[in-house]
Amino acid sequence: MLRTNHCGELRKEQAGATATLCGWVDTRRDHGSLIFIDLRDRWGVTQIVFNPALNKDLHKKAEELRSEFVIRVSGKIGTRPAGTENPKLPTGQIEVVAESLDILNACPTPPFEIADQPNLSEELRLKYRFLDIRRPVMMKNLITRDRITRIARHYFSGLDFLDVETPYLTKSTPEGARDFLVPSRFYPGEFYALPQSPQLFKQILMVAGVDRYYQIVRCFRDEDLRADRQLEHTQIDVEMSFVKEEDVQEVIENFICRVVKEIQGKELKRPFLRMPYSEAMNRYGSDKPDLRFGLDLHDVTGILKGSQSRIFEDNFAKGGVAKALCAAGRAGFSRKELDDLTQYVKEFGAQGLAWFKVQDEVESPIRKFFSDEQMKRLVSEMGAGKGDLILVIGADWHTTCAAMGALRLKLGHDLKLVDESVTSLHWVVDFPLFEWNEEEKRIQACHHPFTSPQEQDLPLLDSEPLKAKARAYDLIFNGTEAGGGSIRIHDRDIQKKVFGILGITPEDAEEKFGFLLRALEYGAPPHGGIALGLDRLTALVLGLESIREVIAFPKTQKGICPMSAAPSPVQPKQLKELHIAFKQS
Repeated sequence: MLRTNHCGELRKEQAGATATLCGWVDTRRDHGSLIFIDLRDRWGVTQIVFNPALNKDLHKKAEELRSEFVIRVSGKIGTRPAGTENPKLPTGQIEVVAESLDILNACPTPPFEIADQPNLSEELRLKYRFLDIRRPVMMKNLITRDRITRIARHYFSGLDFLDVETPYLTKSTPEGARDFLVPSRFYPGEFYALPQSPQLFKQILMVAGVDRYYQIVRCFRDEDLRADRQLEHTQIDVEMSFVKEEDVQEVIENFICRVVKEIQGKELKRPFLRMPYSEAMNRYGSDKPDLRFGLDLHDVTGILKGSQSRIFEDNFAKGGVAKALCAAGRAGFSRKELDDLTQYVKEFGAQGLAWFKVQDEVESPIRKFFSDEQMKRLVSEMGAGKGDLILVIGADWHTTCAAMGALRLKLGHDLKLVDESVTSLHWVVDFPLFEWNEEEKRIQACHHPFTSPQEQDLPLLDSEPLKAKARAYDLIFNGTEAGGGSIRIHDRDIQKKVFGILGITPEDAEEKFGFLLRALEYGAPPHGGIALGLDRLTALVLGLESIREVIAFPKTQKGICPMSAAPSPVQPKQLKELHIAFKQS
């Protein structure tokens, strides 16, 4: 090794010994006679002193050093003079008095300072990611991700789970997002697909008798990007045989408790809350509600029905609903603030936003359409007092929930109601098995086609499939879905029936999923599992908004890697070998 110690290791107990360190010049301070260098590596920072009284030539060489030069230094470990210690650093009580210096590599002036700057351009950071990762905050993020990965491997191995790799080059199957396709050189016109998840393979591993499987695996989805979504992501994938929902949940709760304890130092209470999907939607307007603040929704359909408001009455006549929330002490909102909120909820399908200010009397532009009794009941239902603001949306149930849920989240953050010190985890359960796709006029799976119906709802598959509930469960971490799973269908006939409901013909089912259907014939055990997003889990534990902060080399929201300039054109020869040609548009 070129070094005897790393830069976060030395302490005053080692004073008098000789150490050799390697790293990057973090800062250089020239105090006239003495030159001080803060030398940085992954582990920390150590102060190096160059004293001309001890070695003039070495001191002169140190004058060449600049930010981000890579150097190797040897010298005696000494304690810092009284009053010059740095209590913010683990190495703040010592310094190394240089006796030799090797400049291993120079560096031009970096495009940005290697420090934790909050407003640093993300585009610049991603272009120079090799510099960005040197920043302590980014290094901490990657180290935390590694710690969570280690916890996962140790935890699941300790429970007799087998780490089994599944293919990256597989068959294209409809799983919700677009596949990334890989052309085959050996079979012109045919393609592999990069897996959106190992779903089918891990189910087949259960049929094969593996019993307990886990994998920290890359997954690929060609979909629009956002802060918590990438074209390629990593998930902690888990599957178990001979289990019920509670068994999977217990395994995952214990794992999450270990992660939060080690990274945040917090003890979580178990078991986590189980919240039915219907309650989550009706009470919070979301299937991943943030429980760190209130602003619960109330159904006020019965209260507002029978008014003189044509908008509300037309909505109710179509089977629509009305939901409300109460913002305590916010009756002072200006008309502009209320107009801005109205525009915001329109982005989620609402036609408008009704508001009622509770003062000595209820004030609202539409107050005249409602009776005194209706206003009295509304104020009572919402538990509103003088100075409070009641906000109401009326539309079909799905639109009302979506718009009110978005409004609740916005107010929660804008009004600083979210308790950031709380780590909130719960399960959402009892999801619908299917949902109606209005745009395509067809039934689609809420999770994926392999999710088992609840046993008592099996008869509904023949009569009212949209009323059937799934044996599915999502883990919600501070209002974000950290993972989702289900008990799977292990019966071939039920699987074929679900395919039929989804409009997948027997021929299509055989073509796309024939290998799964064959496996289900050969003694498939009851099984279930879950996939936790490693990127998302790491970001949540660290309190970060974007998973790009915990991925070494992420893509931008436009799907571009600024550092490597991917995607990029390829040579015509490569296309010819793959039997691919482009049409001129």
